[in-house]
Amino acid sequence: MRMGSTQKKKLTPSQHVEGVRKGHRASIAQTITLIESSAAKHFEDAQSVLEQLMPYTGKSIRIGITGVPGAGKSTLIEELGMQLCESGFKVAVLAVDPSSSVNRGSILGDKTRMGRLSKHPDAYVRPSPTGGNLGGVAKKTRETMLVCEAAGYDVIIIETVGVGQSELTVRSLVDFFMVLMLTGGGDELQGIKKGLMEIADAVFINKADGSNKQPAELAKAEYNRLLHFLQQASPGWETKAYTVSALTGEGMDNIWNVIQSFKQTMKGNGHFDQRRREQVSEWMERLMIDELTSSFYQNEQLQEHFAQNKKLVQDGEKPLRKAIQELMEEYRQIQQKKEK
Repeated sequence: MRMGSTQKKKLTPSQHVEGVRKGHRASIAQTITLIESSAAKHFEDAQSVLEQLMPYTGKSIRIGITGVPGAGKSTLIEELGMQLCESGFKVAVLAVDPSSSVNRGSILGDKTRMGRLSKHPDAYVRPSPTGGNLGGVAKKTRETMLVCEAAGYDVIIIETVGVGQSELTVRSLVDFFMVLMLTGGGDELQGIKKGLMEIADAVFINKADGSNKQPAELAKAEYNRLLHFLQQASPGWETKAYTVSALTGEGMDNIWNVIQSFKQTMKGNGHFDQRRREQVSEWMERLMIDELTSSFYQNEQLQEHFAQNKKLVQDGEKPLRKAIQELMEEYRQIQQKKEK
């Protein structure tokens, strides 16, 4: 046997597009891997694939889900996904986790925990580990979402298992953002950031079953009192709290009903499409900043001079703005030489 005979044949951009449009799982996985690659040699092919897929994107409902530790996100997402698949929808589950890396982390565990959904022919579960770089994974997650839409998935669920900035990142990717909470100890609102509630389109108190059902109802009332005084996340839509049990299935139908009602309301007042346009604009600006930053810091000559200037500034031997001005002038000169 010749060495290398077992290697996979490299696909052309057109072959990637054809496989994705046919909904082939292997093609979808290979295309996402291509897009996630940081290798310069893959960039042109990845962009060509995305450009060809763009006309087939944008038709899904994009849902973001976050929750406190132990809230049962994986169980709820799997149950919701299974119900949607059984109702005729195609569901893709993506995830943003700033704490994971390529070979380890909670997200890969989530895929294992969503065993039923992962095996369903109308579902696709994709981990998106960051290696500690939230900005990088967010950029790739948006492109992965577009691939899934072009493959015919009409419900995209993006889960964040991180905390803090990751919620804001996912909010900037989706149409509808929901927060999953738990009851406990009588101080349900203790430690809950006001900012998280302000970006939520719905709050669901999970595990509202058995002896926890009554406390969950009390927590729902308490959250609704809080939400009444907060600025709404989406114009024309009132954010409310609800109870649900992913274990028993009680209240699960209501999640999709709320999402559908939200979409109808936001489509009706024009904010659904407006939000998407604003998100694209924000991402363009963010990517432009990323590209410029990367271009600056990848130059070894600039790195060396940056370190020298930083020391001079720290030692009080050069004004900060003068140091920046000199570095930027050097950067411009380097770029001009490249153009020639």
